[in-house]
Amino acid sequence: MKTVSKIKTLKNKELKRALVRVDYNVSLKGNKILDTRRIDASFATIRLLQNKGFQVVLIAHLGDGSSTLKPVANYLAKYFKVKFLENITDNTNTLSNDTVILFENIRKYKEEEQNDPRFAKALASLADIFVNDAFSVSHRKHTSVVGVAKYLPSYAGVQLEKEIKNLSPLLKNKKHPFLLILGGAKFSTKIPLLKRFLPIADNIVISGAILNSFYKTAGFEVGDSVVEDGYEKEIKKLLSSPKILLPADVVVLRRGKRLAIPLSEVEKKDVIVDIGADSIRLISEKIKKAKVVIWNGPTGWYEKGFIGGTVALAQAIKESKASSVIGGGDTATVVEKIAGETKNIFISTGGGATLDFLANGTLPGVEYLK
Repeated sequence: MKTVSKIKTLKNKELKRALVRVDYNVSLKGNKILDTRRIDASFATIRLLQNKGFQVVLIAHLGDGSSTLKPVANYLAKYFKVKFLENITDNTNTLSNDTVILFENIRKYKEEEQNDPRFAKALASLADIFVNDAFSVSHRKHTSVVGVAKYLPSYAGVQLEKEIKNLSPLLKNKKHPFLLILGGAKFSTKIPLLKRFLPIADNIVISGAILNSFYKTAGFEVGDSVVEDGYEKEIKKLLSSPKILLPADVVVLRRGKRLAIPLSEVEKKDVIVDIGADSIRLISEKIKKAKVVIWNGPTGWYEKGFIGGTVALAQAIKESKASSVIGGGDTATVVEKIAGETKNIFISTGGGATLDFLANGTLPGVEYLK
């Protein structure tokens, strides 16, 4: 796989463009960007390409295609000279070479998610080379991720290379104890990861909303908690392994009040919203003893403010000497605030892409660069 760092610097009179797929799928409140990590992660690639003499043309998506990238363009303008264009057919020939071009949400074109060859050729016509720096969407076979790579010399961006460099060693990990912590809401997305790492990890801690499905399958009361049905067979197999660890105490909502109770005391109308203090302490001890930790997904109902377990484990990660990889999304946001990215802690920009890479050893967007 060729990387952007290997591209030769252009001669003075050459005028070439680099089409760069970035991930600017950020959370917004009105026009305010709530988390700029994914945008900031693209700066290294943009600056490197500019230093090599290329004009940078950015394509990205936000949500399902109905949202605008204008707030992102305004944020970028704090660091670069930026021109925001509504359509990929807009004339760019009059723009100066030091201007970073950002096109409007690529998903407004239905051809994007269809991986349409004609659309791929249209995108390829915008530039001389293609750079994929959007690791977090590289599990998607979309036009701007894999289609355009067929028609231009293609390279991995700085962030994409960084992700692969930090995640790849985990595929054949030989350091132990090795701890995997899985939370979040969708058990179905975690199945491939569990199958890959069950033989490798020393322990796998289950938390978050997926924990409710394990509790229910094991015969425990879960009240009105969120449960993903249809996976009882897979869960029973996992529960037979001594490596699978389930928290023994939880935090519930009972008639509008927050209660910390043992699992055995959950009632029929309760809603489980986080793991309990004893479980936090035991998991933190596992983190302290581990040499490698992978963590994806919050321990509780993050969107409703039940972040006690997630925050506590983030603090344990900060104090640990383990090599830790944190999956994207809400978990990454908390760890970033509490511990930051250090020599021992790698915070991935990917959510589903991180899971897919760890489960399969590669991604479609990575393979097409080869």
